Amino acid sequence: MLNLQRVARSGASPNGHQHGSVLIEAMVALVIFSMGVLALVGLQSAMVKNSSDNRYRAEAQLIAQTHIANMMAYGGDAANYITQVDKERIKTQLPNGTLTFSALTNTMVTVTVGWQVPGGNRHQVNASSYLFDVMP
Repeated sequence: MLNLQRVARSGASPNGHQHGSVLIEAMVALVIFSMGVLALVGLQSAMVKNSSDNRYRAEAQLIAQTHIANMMAYGGDAANYITQVDKERIKTQLPNGTLTFSALTNTMVTVTVGWQVPGGNRHQVNASSYLFDVMP
């Protein structure tokens, strides 16, 4: 009987194993779980960043295609359309937005829309088209 009391006081079980291994296993499981949660938070922030980049890219492409379509509607007077475009308005549509028009040939026009989010890289989208007069 005396032997069992000494074993109970020393923290060892009668078969020689120590107590407290469940606590260590629980702490290791908690560390692994915490690392998984941190990885998910990082993934979520990357998804939000990519989502906003894609939104700006789609908006820029829409702006460029709209200007190409408007120049086609003006027909042979696309130069007049370009002079009437409010190039400062793009700054309200895209962060640090820029809008440029360039004529590669007499009938081919390229619209370039650029933007840059604060702290990010500069991006741009180009849209080119041939402009023809349609005779009635």
